[in-house]
Amino acid sequence: MKKFGVFFVSFLIFCSGASLFAGGSKEETPLVGIAMPTQSSQRWIEDGRNMRDILQDRGYRVDLQYAEDSIDAQVAQLENMVTRGADVLVIASIDGEALTNVLDLAADNDIPVIAYDRLIRNSPHVSYYATFDNYLVGVLQGQYIVDSLDLESGAGPFNIEIFAGSPDDNNATFFYNGAMDQIQPYIDNGQLVVRSGQTAFNRVATLRWDGATAQIRMDNILAAHYTDARVDAILSPYDGISIGVLSSLKGVGYGSGSRPMPVVTGQDAELPSIKSILAGEQTSTIFKDTRVLARRAADMVDSVLQGTTAEVNDTTTYDNGVIVVPSYLEHPVSVDASNWEEVLVGSGYYTREQVLN
Repeated sequence: MKKFGVFFVSFLIFCSGASLFAGGSKEETPLVGIAMPTQSSQRWIEDGRNMRDILQDRGYRVDLQYAEDSIDAQVAQLENMVTRGADVLVIASIDGEALTNVLDLAADNDIPVIAYDRLIRNSPHVSYYATFDNYLVGVLQGQYIVDSLDLESGAGPFNIEIFAGSPDDNNATFFYNGAMDQIQPYIDNGQLVVRSGQTAFNRVATLRWDGATAQIRMDNILAAHYTDARVDAILSPYDGISIGVLSSLKGVGYGSGSRPMPVVTGQDAELPSIKSILAGEQTSTIFKDTRVLARRAADMVDSVLQGTTAEVNDTTTYDNGVIVVPSYLEHPVSVDASNWEEVLVGSGYYTREQVLN
C-alpha cells in the first residue's frame, strides 16, 4: 500500500510536470495575429491564406481574421489578438486612420506591428510596411491608356472617365496620382476629354472599392453625358470597380454590335477580370503577386521577433503623419490579353484550366 502511494504521488508529479512542459512549449511558440479587411475580394483571401501557410511552415501559430470591411469588427479582432497574447500583428487595414487606439494598446503590450499593403496612418507604432510600388501601379494603368489610344502620336480627342479607390485607403491616392501623372497632360491639351468634368480625387473616389457603387456612378455619368457620345476609356484602379463599370456599359449596349468596349484598366488580376479580358471586355489589369508579398511580410515577422532589422528598399515615401515607415516595395506587372499566360500561368499563380474553364 505504501509502495502504491509513493507510485501514485510520483505519477501525479510526472503528469503535472508533463502538462506544464506542454503548456510552456505552446507559449514559447510565437503567435502571429493577421488582420485582413474582407473575404469579398479574391486577393485578400489569397493574401491571408498565403501568409498563414508560410508562417505556419516556419513554426509560428497564426490567428487569421477577416473583418468583412467593418472597421469596428477589425478593431475588436485586433483587441482580441492583443488579449490572446499575440507576439506580432500584421494588419491590412480597412481604414488606415482608424487604428490609432488599438495600436497604442499593442505598444503598451510590446507587440510590434507590420502594415500589410495598406499604410496605417497617425501612429508611431508601425515597425514596417510591406506593399507594392503603388505609385507605379497607377503609372502602369495610366500609361496603358496612353498607349492603347496612341496619344503620343497626337491621336484624339477621346472621351475618358476616371475612377479612384477608397478615400480611407492610403494606396488609393498613390494609384490615382501615378495614373493622373500619365494622362493629365493629354487632358490639358484636349486629346482626352472628361465629359462629366469629374477629375478630382474626392469626386471620383469609390468608398470601400465597391463595384456596385462604381456601377451606379457609371450609370449616372452615361445617362447625363453620353446619350449622344461614346466613352473611349475608363481609368479604373481595381478589378472589382472595373466589373461594376463594365456592367453599366453593357447595360447601354457597349460590347455588342458596332459599340465596342472602351479601354478599361484594373488591378489585382482577379480571376473574373482575367476571364473578362479574354472575353474582350476589360482591357488590362495589374498583377501583384500576393505570394511574394506574403513572403516579404513573413520575413518582417521573423526580423521583429528575432530583434533584427528587416530588409527594406524605401525609407522616404511612406510618411504616415507621425513617422516615415520603413517599407519594402514589390514590383507590379501590367497584364492584358497578350501576356496573361506568360505572366499568370508561367508564374504558377493560375493554371491555364482555371482561366479558360
